[in-house]
Amino acid sequence: MNRKEVLLTYEGLKKLEDELGYLKGEKRKEIAERIKAALSFGDIAENSEYDEAKNEQAQNEARIIQLETLLKQATVIDEDEVDTQTVNLGTHVRIRETKSKEEVEYHIVGSAEADPISFKISNESPVGRALMGHKVGDTVEVEVPGGKLKYKIIDIHK
Repeated sequence: MNRKEVLLTYEGLKKLEDELGYLKGEKRKEIAERIKAALSFGDIAENSEYDEAKNEQAQNEARIIQLETLLKQATVIDEDEVDTQTVNLGTHVRIRETKSKEEVEYHIVGSAEADPISFKISNESPVGRALMGHKVGDTVEVEVPGGKLKYKIIDIHK
C-alpha cells in the first residue's frame, strides 16, 4: 500500500485532532441517543428517524476513520523553521495579479487543511504549486480554466 504523506501546520494538526475528539465523543453520544429514541418508537422497518440516525452514524464513523488515517500519515511542518526566502509550506505569500493589479495574501498549507475561503491554499493547488520555491520579485504563470494568469510575488513571511 502506498502511503501519501499528509503535510500539516501545527494549527491544522490541532484542528483535525479537535474534530476527531468531537466526533468520537460528543457526536457519537448524540447519535446513540437519537438511535435509542428512534428505537423507542417501535417498528424500525418503517422508522425514518432510525434510518437517518443510522446513516449519520455511518457517516460519522467514516469521517473518524478518514481523520485517523490522515493523522497517522501526518508530517507536521514547524512554521518557526520555515525558510521565508522562497515560498514554502507554512509561509504566507502576498501576490499581485499583473493585469488587474489585485493583491491577495495566501497561507500555503498541505491539502488536508486547505480552505480557500480563509485564504489557505494547498501546495498542490494550481496557484500553490506555481508559487512553490519562488522568491520575492519573481513572476509566476498559473494555468486556469480561462487561460493563464501571471502573479508577481510581493512578500513572503511566516
